Amino acid sequence: MTSPRRDVVILGSTGSIGTQALDVVRANPDRFRVVGLTAGGSHRALYDDQVDEFAATYPGLFSGLGQEASIEAAAVEADVVLNGITGAVGLRPTLAALEAGNTLALANKESLIMGGSVVTSRARPGQIVPVDSEHSALAQCLRSGSAGEVRKLVLTASGGPFRGRTRDQLAAVTLPEALAHPTWDMGPVVTINSATLVNKGLEVIEAHLLFDIPFDRIEVVVHPTSVVHSMVQFTDGSTIAQASPPTMLIPIALGLAWPDRLDDVAPAVDWTTAQTWEFFPLDDDAFPSVRLARESGTRGGTAPAVYNAANEVCVAAFRDGRLPFTGIVDTIADTLTNHDVGSTPTDLSLDDVLAADAWARDEAARLLEKRR
Repeated sequence: MTSPRRDVVILGSTGSIGTQALDVVRANPDRFRVVGLTAGGSHRALYDDQVDEFAATYPGLFSGLGQEASIEAAAVEADVVLNGITGAVGLRPTLAALEAGNTLALANKESLIMGGSVVTSRARPGQIVPVDSEHSALAQCLRSGSAGEVRKLVLTASGGPFRGRTRDQLAAVTLPEALAHPTWDMGPVVTINSATLVNKGLEVIEAHLLFDIPFDRIEVVVHPTSVVHSMVQFTDGSTIAQASPPTMLIPIALGLAWPDRLDDVAPAVDWTTAQTWEFFPLDDDAFPSVRLARESGTRGGTAPAVYNAANEVCVAAFRDGRLPFTGIVDTIADTLTNHDVGSTPTDLSLDDVLAADAWARDEAARLLEKRR
């Protein structure tokens, strides 16, 4: 039976996720039609080319640059909205897509993490489809059993370019070194987040929110080759893993077509070639970012929003040469220490989240200036 063609909106169309999503669309014109494209504006020529190309196939294409355009586009009548925006700026488009009733293929993990219950309370069951490779893997593995049969979620981490280094050895890390990820080709912010393992910390919170699994049943294991994207351990002792060579095309295609699969999206594991898969425990002393994320998620309230916002400020400072590599996580920790989560209402509002985000950015900036 042929699946009906889906109308899709791509937010962040010129970024790594967005450009690969459009590759999936081009390869499957009978399955998808682009009805909306937005971007931040940093790659204007590429964006203009995208608009020209897809407006030719759908003259009613919604297009625009900036956050407001993305909020409007997310509410366009569509089957799927792919949020490929990076950072907290993706929150309002995420909410707009959910409130419009569109299926949300979510690559913008920050909006879910900072929004927490503000986001999840607006989503009907199954409305959010994860696009992060780890959470896409978990969603696939979870098809193997019922919720009551799940013992733990196991998120894999490549370990980034500095796996095996001590805390002292990380102090002198340069920007080019932090941008040289060994297995993934991503945008600069996500690449730096992967180098600090902040990205994995964010993913722990994301897994908790997506799958309603307690933090003490979500583990992280280092897997340098990034072939196994994540695993689910069940109560009978079985562990189900999802594996493919490192590529975002498969989780993006699944996000657009979920629960269906597309044919020949990317090369599969070559079982005729000898290979070894290694797994190592996470070095919490050298990379405390995952522990900090777990603590902020357990505290709840606006603590995850503070974790995310402080990181965004610190990554920008590191890229500008105003903060050493280890100062990123140190400043996140100090910002969290100074945050009074106890005063946050249990039932979060959007205003609560945005206020915490703004406070964390100001506090992180203050701490950065003090550090200088």
